[in-house]
Amino acid sequence: MAAEPLTGRRVLITGAARGIGAALAARLASRGARLALLGLEPDLLRQVAERTGAFWRECDVSDRAQVDTAVAELVGELDGLDVVVANAGIARQLAMIGGDPEVMERTLAVNALGTYYTLRAAGPHVAHPGGYALLTASLGAAVHLPLMGAYSASKAAVEAMGNTLRQELRPSGARVGVAFYSELDTEMTSRGFGTEAAKALLGRHTSLSGVSSLPRAIDTLERGIARRSRTIAAPVWGRAVLPARALAQRVVELKPLPQLERALELARTEDVPFTTAQPERVERS
Repeated sequence: MAAEPLTGRRVLITGAARGIGAALAARLASRGARLALLGLEPDLLRQVAERTGAFWRECDVSDRAQVDTAVAELVGELDGLDVVVANAGIARQLAMIGGDPEVMERTLAVNALGTYYTLRAAGPHVAHPGGYALLTASLGAAVHLPLMGAYSASKAAVEAMGNTLRQELRPSGARVGVAFYSELDTEMTSRGFGTEAAKALLGRHTSLSGVSSLPRAIDTLERGIARRSRTIAAPVWGRAVLPARALAQRVVELKPLPQLERALELARTEDVPFTTAQPERVERS
């Protein structure tokens, strides 16, 4: 049971069409929270909104104007805001040398800039006693692995923004948390590790640290949001990794990866999509 009641709390969640965002929306709605949802994939987002009684907007979080407009409209419909969960994110493998630079650029645009734009727009509304901002990082922000350079870089940026925002919001009475996940049982994980390069890298394994239960992660998230926690880790062993990240990094670097060169070659040529389909980019003159 949550440490503090969530009934009536006004919550904005980005990346809410599926995965963690959709599951969290369902949980918080069942606890009596009032929700507003942002995301791509409008058909899926509409279904989540209908199940949870939420307001919603289709929104590309990497577009600052879209975020500003959508957040302002949703905050108006909720008549204020108590919690923002900057959850939208994508992943795609990248060989640091010889890989497609657009993978790095797009990953940073969504995961890092999208988080910043969300906090920039929603921050003034949660800057009150009882307010809370939760940023979705990853254990990939702490421990960095082959093919995950773009994702890890973006999530390290998210952690840095959370640590900075926590200090800047302190005078208002609001709190800031950063969530760190390992591989959870979501489409993002199955798509991300379902490539030929990943299979070559991991061999007979299907993930790096084992796929963890999404419902258990949502339990942890619910408690963290109710308590306005500084750090949320799912699975819980992730908490031990964070203070020992230098040692953990050394351990993973020493692990033999006999098929690493083959995996990198595959990653340079394998045409795989992002874990969430991205809108066509319009060049601005």
